[in-house]
Amino acid sequence: MKILLTTLHAKYSHASLALPCLAAYCQNIPNINVTIREWTVNEPREHILKLVMAEQADMVAFSCYIWNIEQTLRIISDIKKISPLTRIILGGPEVSFGIFDLMNGNPAIDFVIKGEGEEPFKQLIEALLREKSRERQESLADIDNLFFRDGGDIVSGPLSQNNLTLDSLPSPFSAGLVDLSKPLIYYETSRGCPFSCAFCLSSVEGSVRSFSMDRIKKDLLYLMSNNVPQIKLVDRTFNYDSARADLIWKFILENNRSSHFHFEIAADLLNKNNFITLAQVPEKTFRFEIGIQSSSKETLEQVGRTSDLPHIFKNVHQLKTVTSIELHLDLVAGLPGEDYSAFLKSLQAVAELAPDMLQIEPLKVLKGAPMRAIANREGYGFSESPPYTILGNPWLSYEDICRIETIGRLLDLIHKHGGFTAALRTLQHYRSFSGILDIMARQAGNENLSSLSCRSFFELFARLAEPLIDFDSRQLLYDALFFDFCRREMPLMGKLPAFVAAKQFNCSWPKLRDLPSDLNLRTDSRVKCFCYQFMVDYRTGWVTQEAVSITFVYVSGEGRGLQIHII
Repeated sequence: MKILLTTLHAKYSHASLALPCLAAYCQNIPNINVTIREWTVNEPREHILKLVMAEQADMVAFSCYIWNIEQTLRIISDIKKISPLTRIILGGPEVSFGIFDLMNGNPAIDFVIKGEGEEPFKQLIEALLREKSRERQESLADIDNLFFRDGGDIVSGPLSQNNLTLDSLPSPFSAGLVDLSKPLIYYETSRGCPFSCAFCLSSVEGSVRSFSMDRIKKDLLYLMSNNVPQIKLVDRTFNYDSARADLIWKFILENNRSSHFHFEIAADLLNKNNFITLAQVPEKTFRFEIGIQSSSKETLEQVGRTSDLPHIFKNVHQLKTVTSIELHLDLVAGLPGEDYSAFLKSLQAVAELAPDMLQIEPLKVLKGAPMRAIANREGYGFSESPPYTILGNPWLSYEDICRIETIGRLLDLIHKHGGFTAALRTLQHYRSFSGILDIMARQAGNENLSSLSCRSFFELFARLAEPLIDFDSRQLLYDALFFDFCRREMPLMGKLPAFVAAKQFNCSWPKLRDLPSDLNLRTDSRVKCFCYQFMVDYRTGWVTQEAVSITFVYVSGEGRGLQIHII
């Protein structure tokens, strides 16, 4: 039997973990040939269909998520019309709820697996390999969490909460089933979550299960020894057990070569020993994603979010102070009881922690999540199509939500283009951080914020920020903004950003011979320079409040990103 395991990623850089785990669990079944193929939602459907059909598989299994389900359903419909005998199986979080409706509405689907997939998928393959149809049908009915067609009916095996003992799952890494050429590799040390937040599907997955420490160390050592650039741990709360987390962090510090690690953690679970370990983490090695979601205790309580907010804020501040860990903090907009002004209060409180990135996510009312019942009870409006984004609730209008989405997009662009440190510091003499973004979002209105070049976004930022500052002070804003621009991209003669173009006379492009000799540049480097007379010395924490010439040295080379020296 030829089996094709596939999925559609949101980005090319992503690599599936679910598919290699399925393949690893089934690798000892005789008479099967398993192939893994991965594509993205951005590729033409017709092209993906051709590639799927070229595999000539007897069974095609898709891993389904909110970002790919609509494209997946269109592809499987076409597959079935071309090859009616090809069996189609779906799994993943997006098809684990409302399964009868899903299968009734999509006759191309032969099987759906609800929840954790390795064991039922293996049993399904073994049942399909049996020759006698009656025996096969009886076997299907015995498989936990399997939905299938029986004549004109849709039926299921027993619905069970039984889950794998994780160490019974062979490592997909040591089996060579994970494409390590991708820049981002997913890894899990545990499944499940200790919390029960209503807006998250992890709340219905049950208690936390962990791989053994021996297994975790073997997998991590394999990944680190292969110099995987980015390892993103998908554990819902990596530090649910503080002592266990500490052991893993220490192991990484002892053995890591060049990998960068991303963890989702609960900041209030960090203890003294954790901080001792984390203080040793080298710069650009760990990134922590911390879901604060709201600064309102009452709002969090309404969605079952158990958090000690003062302790979270204290520990995040300590992480920022005593470690070199990159901090990403998350807010969810649209939770019960939080109106627009309360959302801005949450935004301000989190911004004052000075995270490396602040992310805002409008609430998604996911299928199967307890939030659906809350949404129905409280009169929420949300999209019936993936990703089920909130459209309004008793506290937020649709216009409020659109403005919050714009604030989120502005934050993403600010982070992408270097942080705008000097410009935002200038503006915060006049407004709070949340007030700045509120007014900029109102100014942006329905403006398209996608596909903007670096220079275009800096010019847009200048235009959106102008109402925040009096006319006489705008030159200082433009000055600070141009310093931020120079820290991100080399200004080109004749192509200066519009807000500084009138000051062309302040610009010069020095020759290399004018540079200090102690830069220690490599002989194969490409070097260009730019000099500008700024109103403030932004290098020294704004101590110098008089005009100063600052030179930027832009260094690049084959296989190296752009490096910028400020002298």
